[in-house]
Amino acid sequence: MNGFVGIIEQKIMPVANKIGSQRHMTAIRKGIIATMPLTIVGSFFTILLNIPIESVAAMIEPYREILDIPFRYTIGILALYATFGIASSLAKSYKLDSLTAGILALMAFLITAAPPLRIFEDVENVVSAGRYINIANLGSGSLFGSIVTAIISVEIYRLFVVKNITIKMPEGVPPEVSNSFIALIPGAAILILFWVIRHMIGFDINGFLSQLLMPLKDVLAGNSLFGGLLTVFLICFFWVLGIHGPAIMGPVIRPFWDMSIAENMEAFQSSGISEFNMPNIFTEQFLQWFIWIGGAGTTLALVVLMMFSKSEYLKSLGRLSFLPGLFNINEPVIFGAPIVMNPVLGIPFIVAPLITTTISYFLTISGVVPMMVARLGFAMPSPIAAWISTNWSVPAAILVIFNFVLTVGIYYPFFKVFEKQQLQKEHEEKQAESAAQTVVAD
Repeated sequence: MNGFVGIIEQKIMPVANKIGSQRHMTAIRKGIIATMPLTIVGSFFTILLNIPIESVAAMIEPYREILDIPFRYTIGILALYATFGIASSLAKSYKLDSLTAGILALMAFLITAAPPLRIFEDVENVVSAGRYINIANLGSGSLFGSIVTAIISVEIYRLFVVKNITIKMPEGVPPEVSNSFIALIPGAAILILFWVIRHMIGFDINGFLSQLLMPLKDVLAGNSLFGGLLTVFLICFFWVLGIHGPAIMGPVIRPFWDMSIAENMEAFQSSGISEFNMPNIFTEQFLQWFIWIGGAGTTLALVVLMMFSKSEYLKSLGRLSFLPGLFNINEPVIFGAPIVMNPVLGIPFIVAPLITTTISYFLTISGVVPMMVARLGFAMPSPIAAWISTNWSVPAAILVIFNFVLTVGIYYPFFKVFEKQQLQKEHEEKQAESAAQTVVAD
């Protein structure tokens, strides 16, 4: 194991460090990490709304719309917050006014992702006439768009400042006023650029990416191991890039997932076919319970490793992420570690699910575990959900535990490398803090 860790440090780390220290990658990472408090708080409300106890769900039901609000304004508009964080961080690296850069990027993102909907008359006494923004367009499904608009906006702002194409105020004017006038011309350029791209040309970044994946429909659907592995790979790969994998893959694969589980449920309930002989293997539930243990990338394994880390930050993050992870909500660890734009943790995040998918597939076709015959809410601990969804199959629950333990082993060497980096960083921060205190004392 130590030899493998050494190989990772020697072969992978130089490339990972080069990528990780790149200005734009650093800005993306810092901007997304800044949203961590929101994802943690929003996650607990998600769990509350999906407690799989009928009596509790009935008690919550009258207040569901009210209790849903905290989620909608945290994780529900995550891309909006990320835009500001990424743009501010990138602007700081250029020594530009971070507040101005963040506001300009927010404007660009809203123009791109959330065009206002105009309603001319009341709709069933519920929606009044006026203009509305669909906040669903501001969630993590638009994170890729937020990254692109934030970076482009800051680069345009920087170009105008470097080329002195700005309005300069006389000396003695307060900096906040001066910065506002400096942003006038680049702000207008950013506004016009994204307005033309989105509303005159009609180009939608997230829509374009979805259309790019449309030819993969036939490949991703069905019972083939290749199609299942490709689906798992793409979802995890997009997450590592900072793109909401299920949001991108959803328009392509979800109709087939829904059809597959519906066929299994109908066959099981109406024809009396055994759960071992269902029409479809690769339902969404197969991935949800056997593969996504703790969320995409099987991150509950990583969370458990973090809980016992020597790093104070990783230990705290692991403890904060454990309860959400137990209910398959992993935004806190994805954006908090982060896994996004992190090659060291990105590798096991992709590789571990591919291995467990292969094992689960062969155990299914060999008749060791049955196929999925029920659809449950995603916020359930995986062993219990797999047990119920396979007609109370104990081997299915055992498979979940086996996959989890295996994934802990896969994550471990990569985690140790990442932990070593974090410990070094914490050591340097403590030394810098001690030096600063010494200077103040002198």
